[in-house]
Amino acid sequence: MSGVSGRVLVVDDSEVIRQLIRVNLELEGFEVVTAADGAECLEVVRRVRPDVVTLDVMMPRLDGLRTAARLRAAPGTRLLPIAIVSACTPADLDLGEAVGVDGYLGKPFDPADLVALVRRLVERGRRDAAAEEFRPGRTDRSDRG
Repeated sequence: MSGVSGRVLVVDDSEVIRQLIRVNLELEGFEVVTAADGAECLEVVRRVRPDVVTLDVMMPRLDGLRTAARLRAAPGTRLLPIAIVSACTPADLDLGEAVGVDGYLGKPFDPADLVALVRRLVERGRRDAAAEEFRPGRTDRSDRG
């Protein structure tokens, strides 16, 4: 196994926040790719195939919650672990829950909490992907039952 713990796509419209998250994750052995908003995230995600995506909520063009909903709706990314890293309101948390977000971290955050959340989601994503491979005869949405 290589020294890389996983690939994380960090999506935030603040370059300062992107760099802060990048540094903290790279120190722990993660490979980090960044995007400035949800629209860029949707372009980049297919190319880099991250293990986890972190999303800010408030971003131009396409906000974090709508981005999460689109990732959940697409077959290639529907199991991709998603964490909201944002100054969330209770309404944002409810909406995140509704679209299937896997974790939350409020800003400002403790770097140790960020690393722990990302590590947990990388491990869960790998378990979910493995479980999905061992489900014979299942097809999306066409099961009767």
